[in-house]
Amino acid sequence: MTARYRDGGRGRAHAREKQEKGRVRGRGTGLRSVAGQVFALEALIALLVIAVAAFVTFHQERRDTERDARIRSLAVAEAFAHAPGIDTALTSPNPTARLQDRAEATRRATGVDFIAVLSPSGVRYTDSQPELIGKKATGDLSRATVDGESYTELFRGAPNDAVRAVVPVVDEKGKIVGLVSSGIEVESISHSVQNRLPLLIGAAGGALVAAVGGAALVSRRLRRQTHGLGPAEMTRMKEHHEAVLHAVREGVLIMGADHRLLLANDEARRLLGLSAEAERLPVSELGLDPRTVELLESGRSATDEVHRAGDRLLAVSVRPTLTDGTKSGSVMTMRDTTELAAVTGRAAVARGRLQLLYEAGVRIGTTLEVVRTAEELAEVAVPRFADFATVELLEPVLRGEEPPAAAAASTEMRRTALSGLRPDQPLQPVGDTVHFHVRSTPMAKALYAGHAVVEPELASAEGWRAQDPEGAAQALAYGMHSLLTVPLLARGVVLGMANFWRADTPEPFGEDDLSFAEELAARAAVAIDNARRFTREHAMAVTLQRSLLPRVLPDQGAVEVAYRYLPAKAGVGGDWFDVIPLPGARVALVVGDVVGHGLHAAATMGRLRTAVHNFSTLDVPPDELLGHLDELTGRIEDGDGEAAGGEVRRRDEGITGATCLYAIYDPASGLCTVASAGHPGPALVAPDGRVEFPELSPGLPLGLGLGDVPFESTELWLPEGSKLVLFTDGLLEDHGRDLDAGLGLLRTTLARPGRSPEEICADVLATLLTSTQRDDIALLVAETRLLARDRIAEWEVPRDPSAVSPVRNAAAAKLSEWGLDGLAFTAELILSELITNAVRYGADPVRVRLLHDRTLICEVSDGSSTSPHLRHAATTDEGGRGLYLVAQYAERWGTRYARRGKTIWAELRVGADGSEPAPTAVPDLDALEDLAW
Repeated sequence: MTARYRDGGRGRAHAREKQEKGRVRGRGTGLRSVAGQVFALEALIALLVIAVAAFVTFHQERRDTERDARIRSLAVAEAFAHAPGIDTALTSPNPTARLQDRAEATRRATGVDFIAVLSPSGVRYTDSQPELIGKKATGDLSRATVDGESYTELFRGAPNDAVRAVVPVVDEKGKIVGLVSSGIEVESISHSVQNRLPLLIGAAGGALVAAVGGAALVSRRLRRQTHGLGPAEMTRMKEHHEAVLHAVREGVLIMGADHRLLLANDEARRLLGLSAEAERLPVSELGLDPRTVELLESGRSATDEVHRAGDRLLAVSVRPTLTDGTKSGSVMTMRDTTELAAVTGRAAVARGRLQLLYEAGVRIGTTLEVVRTAEELAEVAVPRFADFATVELLEPVLRGEEPPAAAAASTEMRRTALSGLRPDQPLQPVGDTVHFHVRSTPMAKALYAGHAVVEPELASAEGWRAQDPEGAAQALAYGMHSLLTVPLLARGVVLGMANFWRADTPEPFGEDDLSFAEELAARAAVAIDNARRFTREHAMAVTLQRSLLPRVLPDQGAVEVAYRYLPAKAGVGGDWFDVIPLPGARVALVVGDVVGHGLHAAATMGRLRTAVHNFSTLDVPPDELLGHLDELTGRIEDGDGEAAGGEVRRRDEGITGATCLYAIYDPASGLCTVASAGHPGPALVAPDGRVEFPELSPGLPLGLGLGDVPFESTELWLPEGSKLVLFTDGLLEDHGRDLDAGLGLLRTTLARPGRSPEEICADVLATLLTSTQRDDIALLVAETRLLARDRIAEWEVPRDPSAVSPVRNAAAAKLSEWGLDGLAFTAELILSELITNAVRYGADPVRVRLLHDRTLICEVSDGSSTSPHLRHAATTDEGGRGLYLVAQYAERWGTRYARRGKTIWAELRVGADGSEPAPTAVPDLDALEDLAW
């Protein structure tokens, strides 16, 4: 009995083992597993899809074949019906004899099953089956015989079902004389579709085999991944997983062999600050501490290692998921060590403050602007040190002036910057004046003490509340509860005040915050003082520079002028421009650039501009004027260098010469003479909008000690309405843009006709000006005018004293024509003197020219270069009073030298009363011809 009992127990155990193995085998291969169900579902879906696709394809093929038959039948019928001679054959005595062979030939050539020619009543003249000739066609043919319409239809009837087309035949008179019917039998269409059916079935079968094979591969891979588990078993495992991983108070991370996050429980997400999208990311992208990342990527095991995660210190343990030595993932568990975190809290704060001070050194003082530097201080403090920060500065500091040394003068400041966590703050806005008159306020205490003052509880700060009761009440109602105020000191002088406020942060400012605030304020104060000094120097330089530039352009009628001048943001330079009226209704246009920046460059610019004005009075050609200016520039820089250490000063201040462009425009001839000393040439805009940059001899910059190289002039003829655009290189060159790119932009901007000089200036700056302007910009746009030909009078004068009187009379007649009778006597007097002198002492040719512009201009030219001189004749002298009389009666007079000869000119104010000398002083004009100079 005992033996049987033991044998029976072993038998039951063996039976249970076999049953369990069978269950495992069934779980891995049967349809009860997830893999088997997925395979069956995919196979069924593939079968249904392929069957539907085959059915739709078959019917679509049939419809396409039928549609093709309709098109082909109609085309054949239309072609045969409109063939030459068809209408004549139908009206002949025997249409069958003339058309039967022709119809059969066409049917065989086109591949249709039949072509029948019918009478208007439907009787067949021709047919592919000769026995049907003479019989009436079945079906309704009224659409063709009555309406004259060509159509196709699916005909069912004798002799065969077919897709046929019916087309009427119309003679020259528009009468229907017959019908043409062609078509393809339905049996032929079905046969064509059936021929393609094996291919369709084969494709469907191949697709089904491929789909089932793909489903099998997917099922096999899914079976390996799910270990043959069924849906119920996987649901139960998921529930166990959720209960274990998400209920424990330790963080759990599971990493794959590729070091990507596979799973993180709730506690791990909380401790590490992971988002829901963190799974499948590499460990290096989770934002973990570098030591933690190194541990997880190394694959080594660890137990209770301390790692940082933000403000927390975590005790971390790591184990591999497989222990057989193969490459595997890892599991990391972690727990928050609260005690250690509390110990390291103060160290973290100190480290954050040091980091903030480092950032302040980098972020404060990035520009040399006082206001922007104050804004940077406020932005650095929020939100890592304060919830709100304000900066107030003294008015002199904002203007770049020296602040007052007395602390009592610092109790009224201008709010310059404000930064906060929220825009709806109760503090005074930027631009308001802030007063600190109550001595017990934290601000006043800090100013008089010279160090930071903290007010932990604003509600109990009586002085602060007394300073502005209404504003204090609003701040307290808003939530402001703590204040730290610190003066901004530089070189022992107060520049302003920085106030730090807390509203959202529950902890008040404490004594530990004082040293940090003072260090932060000290760094900001140095930057603000530097910006103040720069503001002062820049303002002085700009003031000097603007005082040296023309404030109002002179009146002249040769050109319409518009200009723009913009000083550089980083420091003024030496760009300048000028418009100088010249004798003979001409005008000089000047633009120049002193190389370098600063006060010395501005002063040098003023010297050169004054020198150009002085040299222009000599009325010499542009190339000669630049030669004089080059010589003067060299003397200026040599004198400055000797006075201040020679090359040392020049190198320190960056003065290495100057460039200049000088142009003279004559409205009487339209001729513009231009010379350049190392300056970019002008742009010339034609009246139709064409833009060109005339080629000039560039010359060398002024003051380089190379004066032996002469300058060259270039003559340009400008039609009326042309625009001459002069500019400095600061307009073209900037960060990321060279001279060629700037010239291209300028050309595009100028190439639009119909704009005034003012509009051109505005458009050019809008296109080429950038926010990072490094150099001064001078822009001068001049629109040319021409003096009307009827306002110019010219005469050739023979070298004969008797020729003076006829020219004088002709000039008087011209003045009367111009309506200038009031100037006739004065003009005749001046012309008599000038012509008489040219005839007596000059050389051929002698010419006289009158110009009626804003003034009346009298010019007498001759071939001699001898210059007359004004002198006072003695009472006993018979001559020598000619130039004296010219100087007395003319508004201006002078001498202009040409390449050969000279021109003496005199201007008379148009509209003046033309006061005449006493009769005793001037007996008559003829007598004046006998007077000598």
